[in-house]
Amino acid sequence: MKLDVIQLDGKKGGSIDLDDAIFGIEDIRADILQRMVVWQLAKRRAGTHKIKTRNEVARTGKKMYKQKGTGGARHGSRKAAQFVGGAKVFGPVNRSHEFDLPKKVKALALRHALSSKAKTGSILVLEAATAAEPKTGALKAQFETAGIKNALIIAGAEVEKNFGLASRNIPFIDVLPIAGLNVYDVLRRDTLVLTRAAIEAINERFAETKEAA
Repeated sequence: MKLDVIQLDGKKGGSIDLDDAIFGIEDIRADILQRMVVWQLAKRRAGTHKIKTRNEVARTGKKMYKQKGTGGARHGSRKAAQFVGGAKVFGPVNRSHEFDLPKKVKALALRHALSSKAKTGSILVLEAATAAEPKTGALKAQFETAGIKNALIIAGAEVEKNFGLASRNIPFIDVLPIAGLNVYDVLRRDTLVLTRAAIEAINERFAETKEAA
């Protein structure tokens, strides 16, 4: 697959070949993408929700009234869940929401996510993600000229300082280094913008995966 390379100043930067094994999958597996997105969202959950249990509620432990002869139900503590101010039953506690997902499934999901963008023509290739000055207005104008409105931009090994500062306040624009490339962010934005350096890094990444397999 061959795509044109563009520059933010509107000039053309030639063309580049995309590996069909990474960007050319025809049968997109929605189930694989769903598994990966659920895994990512579960992993980033804090899991810090917490309620008070019986031993944590600040109420007296004294028996409310005598066991028999009152004509009412038998109770031993006002900490019980059925009383106002009592503890909750089976409420949330601190825990991790993470679960295991095989590395091969993660790699396959990323390939399908990249291929889904390529299949719909939603990939743009930039010569480089750089900015002369950290000016948000100037960069936003360049994005509008290039047709970049709702996009994930993968800049390369590192995000260039001026480009990162200028882009961080533009709505619906995410900028990540190649190490941050992930399925969830690829799918949540309309357009995937890759630099030449990013594409080279992606090819190397999957080449290493094949060698390890």
